[in-house]
Amino acid sequence: IEIYSLHVDCKVTSRFAHTVITSRIVNRANESREATFEVKIPKTAFITNFSMSMDGEVYPGIIKEKAAAQNKYDTAVSQGQSAGLVKITDRKLEQFHVSVSIAASSKVTFELTYEELLKRQLRKYELLINVQPKQLVKHFTIDVHIFEPQGIRFLETDSTFLTNELTEALTKVQNETKAHIVFKPTLDQQKKNSELDETLLNGDFVVRYDVKREATAGDIQIVNGYFVHYFAPQEMPVLPKNVIFVIDRSGSMTGRKIEQTRDALLKILQDLRPEDHFGFITFNNKVVEWKSSLLPATQENVASAAALVQTLTARGGTDIDGALLAAVGVLDKAQQLPERSVSMIILLTDGQPTSGERRVEVIQENVQKAINGKYALFCLGFGFDVSYKFLEKMALSNGGVARRIYENADAALQLQGFYQEVATPILMQIEMQYPENSIEGLTKNNFKLLFEGSEIIVSGKVSNELDLLPVEIKAQSHMSNLTLKEEANVKEKEQVFQNQRYIFGNFIERLWAYLTIQQLLEEAISAQEEDQKALDAQALDLSLRYSFVTPLTSMVVTKPQQQEELANKPTEAG
Repeated sequence: IEIYSLHVDCKVTSRFAHTVITSRIVNRANESREATFEVKIPKTAFITNFSMSMDGEVYPGIIKEKAAAQNKYDTAVSQGQSAGLVKITDRKLEQFHVSVSIAASSKVTFELTYEELLKRQLRKYELLINVQPKQLVKHFTIDVHIFEPQGIRFLETDSTFLTNELTEALTKVQNETKAHIVFKPTLDQQKKNSELDETLLNGDFVVRYDVKREATAGDIQIVNGYFVHYFAPQEMPVLPKNVIFVIDRSGSMTGRKIEQTRDALLKILQDLRPEDHFGFITFNNKVVEWKSSLLPATQENVASAAALVQTLTARGGTDIDGALLAAVGVLDKAQQLPERSVSMIILLTDGQPTSGERRVEVIQENVQKAINGKYALFCLGFGFDVSYKFLEKMALSNGGVARRIYENADAALQLQGFYQEVATPILMQIEMQYPENSIEGLTKNNFKLLFEGSEIIVSGKVSNELDLLPVEIKAQSHMSNLTLKEEANVKEKEQVFQNQRYIFGNFIERLWAYLTIQQLLEEAISAQEEDQKALDAQALDLSLRYSFVTPLTSMVVTKPQQQEELANKPTEAG
């Protein structure tokens, strides 16, 4: 079985990435063999299309509502058995795997299409292309086109497998608003060494970039009646933060996990700013407050906290409820905090609640009642023994997010990376306002916090009559209340994309659908049951209308012998 051609074709238009992977395989044996198409795609992407072509027949994947029969598939997929075509493989990727029997000397072409909106983190967008052909490929190409009307501020490529030889196969051409990256290694360049037919191509090929920004109310782009508004203000002073770290030191954290947690916390302590206030709560079946009140992040206090962190050991049960309520108590009675500051709780745990209150619904209710919208709660789940669903619902109900920390060598870096994302809040209570009667299907437009290096994205449909789209942004910064205004000329904005050859025409409409589905699914996690059904129904309707494989839909792939297989979107919560 020989893969004689593998093409990854990616077009990024205004952060929206559309990727097509085409693999052509021939069976050189004189009997029928199994041909496999196996690729890893970003977890944040939705598959939109798949087909197999052989002997003049095309076998398309059909996207349908997830059937009830799905449940048994899901369980198997989340446990890593290959009962579906897609499974999560690591913290950024999931794997799509399909195989088909092909006759002697026959060929098959696999084609997979997926789309995603690139998310700005720590001042850059990241386009991740995973490459693992597992053999030498005669015609191998990665072809990336980027068009950013705001202008490209910087662009870099990075890879886990590039050698000096392979770097010669990489070309980059760039002007003000466009970039074209081609990676096309010859057979010789792909080889690990001249004697063996082993490939070097095994790992991630990454394109990172950022766009230019004027110091205004963000950038508005309009195509075919749909608009997207990007807002990431420059050079804003950082809001002081009051942060409480709530650290699990129960028995299951023993060994590597507690060591990695210590390493990460020591680094994080160094990153606190002098105007920040902080506190520590550690818990097993007992909840221990390091100090009864929040302390300013002076050198002395940071050193004293570091000494405590060095002594962290793990044993005992897990009282998540008691620990979180204690954290809220410390924030509630905190004195002399800066008037404009952001208060947050960061919980790190690796298990289920085993002491104190154990019923997760009750813990969620207790915590939400205690926080009452005043503070943001971030939940980090270490490893796979946590109930991720419980942590995710708790975080999303309290203005934060949840993240799984994967138990491998870079766990300490994952923890630090997460902290860096939330370490520098620059705006609070952001309201993005648009003319109500001229916009339909507006995505989320109120945000509690905006962090340095990230970006707010709002999208919707503009009514046909509108010539000018006025925008008003209200927010609280460190020093004052801001009001920013901007007006977009609809016709002029539509012109920007008119003559761009490689843009798929309705990309902002698809971006709007992608963003709406993501937000509906997220909202459903923390909603009451009735509302949850309504949100899921809306998300399902959009998933089917725009043919996205989301957690609510399945792609049915029919093989030549009428055998059906299902491709589903796995979620972190399983």
